[in-house]
Formats: sequence, C-alpha cells, structure tokens
Amino acid sequence: MTTQASLERARGLLDLRRPAEAARELRGAIAQDPQHPTAHALLAVALIERGEVAEAAAEADEAVRLAPDFWFTHYTAGQVYHRARRPDRALPAIEASLALSPEYAPTWELLARVRVQGEQWAEAAQAARQGLRIDPQDSDLVSLLAVSLVMLGDAAEARPAAAQAVRLNPESATAHLVYGRAELAFGDPGRAAEAFREVLRLDPGFDHARDLLVLALKRRNPLYRVLTRLRGRFRGGWRLVLLLPMMPPLVAVFVLIAVLHWAAWVAESWATLRLHRGRATRLLLEGAQARVAALCCVLPVAGAALLASGAVSGLTAVGTAGAAVMALVTPVQEAANTGSRRGRSVLYGWAALLTLAIVASLVLAALPATAGAGATVALLSTYAALATIWVATAVRRATGRGTPDRAGAGP
Repeated sequence: MTTQASLERARGLLDLRRPAEAARELRGAIAQDPQHPTAHALLAVALIERGEVAEAAAEADEAVRLAPDFWFTHYTAGQVYHRARRPDRALPAIEASLALSPEYAPTWELLARVRVQGEQWAEAAQAARQGLRIDPQDSDLVSLLAVSLVMLGDAAEARPAAAQAVRLNPESATAHLVYGRAELAFGDPGRAAEAFREVLRLDPGFDHARDLLVLALKRRNPLYRVLTRLRGRFRGGWRLVLLLPMMPPLVAVFVLIAVLHWAAWVAESWATLRLHRGRATRLLLEGAQARVAALCCVLPVAGAALLASGAVSGLTAVGTAGAAVMALVTPVQEAANTGSRRGRSVLYGWAALLTLAIVASLVLAALPATAGAGATVALLSTYAALATIWVATAVRRATGRGTPDRAGAGP
C-alpha cells in the first residue's frame, strides 16, 4: 500500500472515531516514509484522541519541523495543544497556520475554541465571525459565536445566533446546548429546558446538559428566578467592610444582603426538593443534592419551632437559637454548591462549628446562671451563619473554583 493510500485510510478511520487503528496505519506509513509531514501530523491527531498527550505533542512538533511552511502542520499542532489544554502553545501554532492559509474556516473555529477555553469572549466572538465570513453555514462557528455573545451579555445577538445554529444543524447536541444557554440567560427557562432535553436525547452522557436542565427547571419558578437574580446582583463586596467605621448604617446593608441570600437558598432547596419528588425529574438529581435540599427545608421549620417556643416560654436564648438554626441553611447550601472538594470540606467544617455553637447556646440557656451567655452565643451564631456568603467567597477564591450552577464556558 502506498503512503498516500495509507493516509487516506487513516483519515477515514479518524472520521469514524477509531484513533487506535488510524495510529497503526500512520505508523506504517511513517515506516515507509519517515520524512512525511502529513503522516506525522495525522498521527499526532490520532494520539491526542487516545489521550497520549506527550507522544502527540512530539509528533506535532516533528510535523512542523519537517514542513514549517505548510499550514496543515501548524493547524494540527494547534489542535493537539488545544486538546492538551496548552493555549500558550496552541495560539502560536494557529496564528502561524492562519498566516499561511487565512481562508480555511476550521482554523478560525479552532482559534475561537481556544479563546473560549481561556474565557476570552470578545476575541472568541471575533474569531468566529472571521470564520463565518468564509463559511456562513458552519453550525459550530455559529454556536461558538452564540456562546461568546451569551457570556458577553449581548442578548440582542446571542439568541438569534443560537437559533441559527440549531436551524443549520438540528441534530447537533452542541447547537441545542448553546440555544438552551441563550434562552436560560436571556429568554424563557421553559424553552431552555426543552433545549437541554434535546441535548440529552442526542447525547445521553452529556452531564453538563443535565446540570443545566435542572437549573432551567428551577428557574421556571418565578420566586426562585427573582431571588437568584437578586442574589447574583447584590453580593456586597468585602471593601464595604472598610467603610463600616465611618458609616455604621452600612451594617443594615450587610444584613439585607445576607438575608436575601438566605431566602434565595431556601428557594433553591424547595425547588430542588420538588424536582426530586417529581416522577419525571427525579433521575436528574444526585442523591446528595436531594438530601441537602431536604435538610435545608427542615432547618427553617425546626428553627421556627424553636423561635416560637422561646417566644412563648420567654426564654430569649431558645428563641435566638431558633433563628440560628434557620440561618444554618446558608452555610450548608454554600458548602454543597462549592465546586472544589477542599472548599466543600472547609465550608462543611464551618457549618459543623456553627451547629456546635448553637447546641452550646441551648445548653447554656438551660442553666439560669448562664442564660444570658447562651443568648449571646446564639445571636453570634446567627450572624456568623448569615455571613457565610462572604466566608464562602473567600474560600472559593482560595481554591479557584466556583459553583456547579454556573454555566460552563464552552459549548
């Protein structure tokens, strides 16, 4: 078999997603012609498909060395380094390919993907537009443009672009995912949910789409939608703390923000529990999510009972402990919705310490000599629990991870 025939066969195997067989074919071609740049470039693609990053990078570099003036070797090097999550190496390769052949739309698509991976939304949108000037019917380029516009907050262009991606390729899971994200951000949560269901029909293993479907179903509840929007808008930057000595009334602002977040987390718990109890939506949630939601629905009820008991009996410490129990919703939910395992451990530890403090306040309240101290401990526990939103922000910054509810960067 000639080298050219081996290359054609390898391309076909790569199209069929059979990289192991393609790699064997290409190694045979290289044995016949060790200086063939395209064979090395395609072998790099086959190896990165198999997850053999170091070998793929070596083959990509060899292809570029053999043919530095051939756009294709730079293009495949860009693919390999993009898949290896090495944008520092992918971008120069892509730019070299574009300098040699700027009219190849897939290279602009690859550039847009690298920019999306780096959350460089304006640059990603620009690269996608450049590619669409060459091939206006490329659904993937339209999807990349749409997701970039969503992240830039451009509702006027994002929704039409996402709808166009679906029209161009109605069997593309990526197109439906981007359409759902655009509707989730700017449109109708119901339409977003339908889009994510279509993604799961086309690609049942797409876990990110399942998470977004759960979020879309929650946002169909108007109260949940309003509270989460307010929670996202009013976070209360840590710099406000520096102003407290000069402007004591800012304490009221902090309290309002903390209570707003608490109400949003209660709404989150109720929405999650409803989805878990629904026959059609039960399988969308993990068991841990349902258990946390159930606990956070019980805490306000138990806290309200303690609060009422303290009010009836005249025991201030018991009533204050009831408020602290209700406030525990915030630390528990902040912990559950932190993406980093280490961050979750820290915040669950914080929630456990607050629980011990509340128990201690009740023990102190049972003794007449220490009832006042019990009320003080309970009140401080309430404030600390509500203030967990700032503790969680610091923990997430330290661990570099956000919350699972955030839409992922790429399509």
